[in-house]
Amino acid sequence: MSDSEDEPTLFEVKESHLDTGLRGIPVGTCRTSFVDTIKGVHYVGYPITDLAEMDPEDIIFLLFEKRLPNRHESQEFRKDLAARAEEMPAGTLRVLESLTPGSGHPMDWLALGIQALGIADTTGDVREDGLNLIARMPELMATIFLLRGGHGLPEAGSEPRRGMVENFVHLLGKPGGDSDKMIRVLRTFLVLHMDHGGGNLSTFSGKCVASGKASLYASMSSAMNALSGPLHGRANQSCLEFIQRIGTSDPEKVEKFVRSELAAKRPVYGFGHAVLRAEDPRAAAQIALGSEICPDDNNFKIVKVLREVAPKVLAENPKISNPFANVDVASGTLLHAVGFHKPEYFTTFFGWARIAGISAQIIDERRARGGRGVPIYRPKYIGRDQPVQRLE
Repeated sequence: MSDSEDEPTLFEVKESHLDTGLRGIPVGTCRTSFVDTIKGVHYVGYPITDLAEMDPEDIIFLLFEKRLPNRHESQEFRKDLAARAEEMPAGTLRVLESLTPGSGHPMDWLALGIQALGIADTTGDVREDGLNLIARMPELMATIFLLRGGHGLPEAGSEPRRGMVENFVHLLGKPGGDSDKMIRVLRTFLVLHMDHGGGNLSTFSGKCVASGKASLYASMSSAMNALSGPLHGRANQSCLEFIQRIGTSDPEKVEKFVRSELAAKRPVYGFGHAVLRAEDPRAAAQIALGSEICPDDNNFKIVKVLREVAPKVLAENPKISNPFANVDVASGTLLHAVGFHKPEYFTTFFGWARIAGISAQIIDERRARGGRGVPIYRPKYIGRDQPVQRLE
C-alpha cells in the first residue's frame, strides 16, 4: 500500500496474505451494505432486522436510491417494475426449452436464462438493464422451475401487477403447500439475501466482469456462476440435507450427531461466518418466522434444537471464532416447509435475491470517481519463484 504521508495506509499487505483468496484485504468501497461483527448486515445503514418484514420492492428501491421510498414512490416503483416485466422479450425464455429437463443444476439454467435475456434486450445502461432484469426475474424463475421439471412453459399468464413474489407463485400454477405461507417465506427470504457487502464471491465476481465494461447481463450471469458453488450459494441446500440427516429433535441425539460429524472432520452446516462474531440476525428473523408459520414441521423442530446445541459444542474448539447460527440454518427448512421440496433449487432463490444488490453495486462502481468509474479489476500476482521484497 502507499506510504504517502497524505494518504493513510489502510492495510499492510504481507507475504502471508498471498494465496488466501484476498480474504480480508480491502479493495474498494461499498455503498449498499456492510456487515457489523455483532449486529450483522446493514442495508444503507439500516439493520437487517428493521427491514426483514418490508416488501422486497421497497428494499430494491433502498439499494438503488440509498433511501427508503415514501408511499407515492413505493407505488410508482412497483408500477415501473410491473411495466418492465410486461415487456419480456418475445421468445427469449424458449432458449431454455432446448435443454433436457432435469439436466445440470438449476443455477446453470439461471445463468443461461440471464444471458438469453441480455442477448435479446441489452440497453447498455446498467441501471435500466438492472431494473429490467429484476422485473423479469419472477417469470424467468418460474420458467426454470417448470421446464426443468418437465412441465413445459408456464400455463398461467404473467401478472406482474400482483408483485414479484406473488407473480412467481401464480406462474407456478399449483406448486403445493400453502401459497400464502409460500409467499410470506419467499418475501422474507429475498429481503434477507439481497445484499451482503461487496467482498463475497458472487458480488465480487459480478463487479469484476462489469469493470471491463461488460453488459449488466454478462456480469450477472458470471455472478450466478460464482454463486453456484458448494462453498457459496449452495450452503442452504447443504444445510437442509444436513438437517434431514439428523432426523430427530431429541437434544441428546442432536448433540451426539454434531460431535460425530466433527470427529469425522465433516462440516456442521448452518453455523459460523467470516465476519460475524455473534448469531446472524437473519437466522433469528427466519427462526421467528418459522415459529409462526410452521412450528410443528419436523425439520424446523430440529433446527430449533440444533440452534441451541451446536454452538455449545463448537465453542469447545478455541480455533472456532464464531460457533453461532448463520443465515442458512433455517432458510432451506422454511422453503421446504411451504412446498419447495427439491433443495437443488434453493440457490436460485439466493441468486434471485442477490440480483438486486449486485446490480446496485455495479451501478455505484460505474458512477465512482466522478463518473469515470472504478478501473478494470487487475490484482497483482507474484511469480512463484520471485522473491517477495515489497508488495505495492
